[in-house]
Amino acid sequence: MQANFQDMSINTFIQRPLLSAVISVLIVIAGIVGLESLPVEQYPDIAPPTVFVFANYPGASAETVIKSVVTPLEESINGVEGMTYMTSSASNSGEADITVYFKKGIDPDMAAVNVQNRVQSALANLPAEVTKEGVQTEKQQNAELMTLSLCSTDGRFDGNFLNNYMNINVTPRLKRIQGVGRVLLFGSSYNMRLWLDPNKMKAYSLVPADISSALEAQNIEAATGSFGQNHANAFEYTMKYRGRFSTPEQFGNIVIRSTQNGQILRLRDVARVELGADAYNFTTQLDGKPAAIAMLQQTAGSNASEIINTIDKELEDMSAQLPPGMKFQKINDTNHFLNASIKVVVHTLFEALLLVILVVYVFLQDIRSTVIPSISIIVSIIGTFGVLQLIGFSINLLTLFALVLAIGTVVDDAIIVVEAVQANFDKGYRSPYLASRDAMGSVTSALFTSTLIFMAVFIPVSMMGGTSGAFYRQFGLTMAVAVGISFINAMTLSPALCALLLKPYKDENGNEKNNFAARFRRAFNAVFSVLEDKYTRAVSAFIRHKYVSYGIVAAAVALLVFLVKITPTGLLPQEDTGMVYVSMNTRPGTSMHDNAKTLNTVK
Repeated sequence: MQANFQDMSINTFIQRPLLSAVISVLIVIAGIVGLESLPVEQYPDIAPPTVFVFANYPGASAETVIKSVVTPLEESINGVEGMTYMTSSASNSGEADITVYFKKGIDPDMAAVNVQNRVQSALANLPAEVTKEGVQTEKQQNAELMTLSLCSTDGRFDGNFLNNYMNINVTPRLKRIQGVGRVLLFGSSYNMRLWLDPNKMKAYSLVPADISSALEAQNIEAATGSFGQNHANAFEYTMKYRGRFSTPEQFGNIVIRSTQNGQILRLRDVARVELGADAYNFTTQLDGKPAAIAMLQQTAGSNASEIINTIDKELEDMSAQLPPGMKFQKINDTNHFLNASIKVVVHTLFEALLLVILVVYVFLQDIRSTVIPSISIIVSIIGTFGVLQLIGFSINLLTLFALVLAIGTVVDDAIIVVEAVQANFDKGYRSPYLASRDAMGSVTSALFTSTLIFMAVFIPVSMMGGTSGAFYRQFGLTMAVAVGISFINAMTLSPALCALLLKPYKDENGNEKNNFAARFRRAFNAVFSVLEDKYTRAVSAFIRHKYVSYGIVAAAVALLVFLVKITPTGLLPQEDTGMVYVSMNTRPGTSMHDNAKTLNTVK
């Protein structure tokens, strides 16, 4: 009864070819939709979720930062849910960085929230200067999209101006682009710098805390209120006053105190006030000239190629608004290497498709018989993109490579169906419908078993743990999905097309037709028979000398073990992205001036 039910369900697709065609069309449409919406990236996202914590203790040494900032934060963050380990660093400029790494699969948003809660509980143990500056907690975006520079073509703008322009006019617009997770500016914008004169400070018996108190008392924004609320006036007036200062002159006029002789001591009397950079512990140049440099990083699951195209359009719009003598210049663009890599893989995909179709034609020896497996390849490959969209994968080098390998596999099921129908024609079947129906009755179990075995080989790859499992999961499941769709196509569209397109090789009188296909078939079979005869004699020789066969197998196994031991290992092959990075490290404590001097000597 089970066999009859199976035959009945298969006959349904043979009797109703339109239904079979609709199923394949729906698979193709789903694949096209997935192809348009799938994110494009070089490799799958294998980096574990990472949360970055940044604090600043102005004027503190690295040792002070470690003891007073890093240690309290680490003690509070340690043990947060899902954490694996964390790293930290401190610098003599007062900066403290803590990077917290989480297990693969942890929600990065929840990880950032949990770390933020731990940081909040540690704020009471931090110096007041650190809490006043603020402790930043954010998800770490590791996927680089682009490195961009804003430079001056004629040298009229210095680095501070370029950084400030980038920070105010460029960075906010880039951050609003969908898929840009972070814009990291390698520079500091304008800030009011107060350079205290130690001799004058000593003469007036002042300490830096006196200056800080005067700034806090006079450089503020406060609610001034209004008057006229309880009066019979016709209008009510809001009081205004000059709040925060913005020019060096305004800061220089801040009153520190009055002297003993009745004079007023102002900030400009004990310090040099200027509009300078926020930090002087780094500098950025392009081609030896000052430049503002920013790195754009990608959010997880977004389409890198589409985001970069949007960034290019935004930069084109902003370029028209730049002051004369200023221009954007790309330092690095992920799209260049990504497009080149995917272009090569896509070319390989089409080459493999053409070669498979050619081989299928050579062995099936009929144009109509070749069309059916070719359609199966197209349906299976395109339909796979729809499933990749459903399970959250992306178009990357691994999934495309899996599809290249799958081309030679997804065609097998359709070939089995076609050959089974042709075998029935050789037996004397005249009706394509009967030949297709009886053929499916004999090969259905074999198709199901072979597909199940193939999927059982690749599906366990998705169960691997660690970085390797996350990396190769997309490869294994892509192969399994493509083969699964080819099985569906072999059970629906392939037998329907066989019933519609295939014709017997012989006419009603049992004579073979004398057309091009028949002549090609006879020539190919003659050559193939000669090769088959030689192969049979070679196999017979090995059967008669079985110890020679055992020796060859043993030597092959020994060679395999030897090659496995001497072959270098690695997660990914090395690839040339066309960029060279040079790192120059000087002695600890070396000033920026001396670093720049050394760098200029090297250049």
